[in-house]
Parts: sequence; C-alpha cells; structure tokens
Amino acid sequence: MTNHTALPIPPAALKELRDTDDAGRPCAPYTATESGGPLRCCLRPAQAGDEIALVSYAPLRRWAAETWAKPGAYDEQGPVFIHADPCEGPDADPDDYPFSRPGALRTLRRYNAEGHIVGGRLLEIPETAADGFDAALAEAFADPEVALVHVRAVEYGCFQFEVRRGAEPRANTP
Repeated sequence: MTNHTALPIPPAALKELRDTDDAGRPCAPYTATESGGPLRCCLRPAQAGDEIALVSYAPLRRWAAETWAKPGAYDEQGPVFIHADPCEGPDADPDDYPFSRPGALRTLRRYNAEGHIVGGRLLEIPETAADGFDAALAEAFADPEVALVHVRAVEYGCFQFEVRRGAEPRANTP
C-alpha cells in the first residue's frame, strides 16, 4: 500500500483535453498498437487496441486556476497519453504508485502555494517502489512550504502524476 495519493488528470480537465489540448490543438485519437504507454487519465498502462490520444497538458496551470496561484514562468506544458473517451479512472485502492518500474528514474518536483518550484529530488525507483516513493514524498512534504509534488519521468520529462498536500493519505497496512 502507498502512503500518498497519486492523482490522475482531473475529469473536468480530461473533458477539455479530449476536445482541445492545452496547446490549443484538437485531440487526435488513434488505436494503440502496443501495450505499455502510461495513461494519465487512469494511471494505468495502455493496452494494444485502446483508443488513446497524445495531448499537451499543463498540470501546474490547471492547478493554479483552481487555487489562484501565480506560477509565472514555472507554467509549462508537455505530452501525455489519455484514453480518447472517458474511462473508469484509477483503481480505488492501488497497491503501488503508478508507472513504478524498479530502476526507472523519476524527478519529484516540489511547488509552493504560488506555483513556484521550491526544490526537487531524483528518485531511482527501488525494488520496493512504494517505500521509495513514500520516503521521497514524506521528505518533500516535511517542508511546510511544499503544496504539491509533480512526479515526472527523467528520460522524457513527461508528467506522470501529482501528489497534493492535504490529499487523504492511505493507511500503510500489510
């Protein structure tokens, strides 16, 4: 079990992205020919045959619109995969953090309430991925200035998921 809640792209944002992405481009769905691409709508890997889309997403901009933060130059957008049509979303009680292949590199970028970067950390995902993420996220949120953390893949810089301060932590039970 994980101690923190990995958040997917919110449903309202997904609805908009399935029309026009955050770069102003129309959504262009296609059929996945391979399995494995990380879907940010449900935090699961795509399966061959899924109807998906690669869209530009600005997670900090969307969070700032909810919170009245002013991220300024820290606002950025990047590519993410989503289901082309609404899906069931993430599992209600996942056993692990999404996209947590041991040995993969992630950066945990920390933001304050204004949406400014206030630090970060490189994480090589260990064999016990939940323990590695739990420790890195506990370290991040030990700083009272940290409001949210974006987890990104190092290889391409792609947004994987976010964790917000105050999101209900899960019980750490065996």
